[in-house]
Amino acid sequence: MISISVKNIEKSYGNTLAVHNINFDVKNAELFGLIGPDGAGKTTIFRILTSLIIADKGNASLNGYDVVNDYKKIRQIIGYMPGKFSLYQDLSVEENLNFFATVFGTTLEENYDLIKDIYVQIEPFKKRRAGKLSGGMKQKLALSCALIHKPDILILDEPTTGVDAVSRKEFWDMLKRLKEKGITILVSTPYMDEASLCDRVALIQKGNIMQIDSPENIVDSYKRELFALKAKNMHRLLHDLRKYSDTHSAYLFGQDIHYTSKTKKTNINELEQYLQKNKHQNIKIKNIKANIEDCFMELMT
Repeated sequence: MISISVKNIEKSYGNTLAVHNINFDVKNAELFGLIGPDGAGKTTIFRILTSLIIADKGNASLNGYDVVNDYKKIRQIIGYMPGKFSLYQDLSVEENLNFFATVFGTTLEENYDLIKDIYVQIEPFKKRRAGKLSGGMKQKLALSCALIHKPDILILDEPTTGVDAVSRKEFWDMLKRLKEKGITILVSTPYMDEASLCDRVALIQKGNIMQIDSPENIVDSYKRELFALKAKNMHRLLHDLRKYSDTHSAYLFGQDIHYTSKTKKTNINELEQYLQKNKHQNIKIKNIKANIEDCFMELMT
């Protein structure tokens, strides 16, 4: 069963094309990720799906409801967590939850079981104003408010941006538990490492979807030989690699440079001789397996 259907969506802001011919489906109880950097078009897609803005072209539906014609019904079946913390900062944790529960005609007690795993972590601070919470606590409160009316579909726009690594892991663990309860989850993130936590992902850049598949299939589709390179002067190494005649791509990745050649079989000896000729020292070249970010960079290339 398809929970979210997006067909040929386009949206422009003035002369700027934000998203172009976007197509994807999200299955019932699937954890689907939109993966891409800031400015890729993720938020625009989410605002269209949550009926906050109208697409210039195309159509979309959630559980069969059209985002334009059935927007009132859609707002009853979705939980939306925007990228920017948008709860009432002067209200306490408890007051925010009660407010959102009242808006949807329910109570905190009625749907407590659904948010229990999340809420127990912030319940000791229920009298604290939302604006005084840490980033991780704000994140948990926002998710609790998005879930308080027991939605069928959860839409989360970059929910882990700006929070610490421990809070990020806790948040994704919570999403997995929610998925097991039958909730369809559409989440966006600029963090490539979070792609592997989704059932399927759409890699998006400059308003265009480049590939849709499971993280495993995307990594398996990477066909080039990939190498991690190091040398004493990394800045000059990157510069010289990009000048090398056989270079297909070279980019910084952590403390290494990830490198691919134009040829099917990379001639490591010739590459090393070229680098030595350019007076590089402590050269290290290692064959490695591609990850999602490497696949993203290859698609951009």
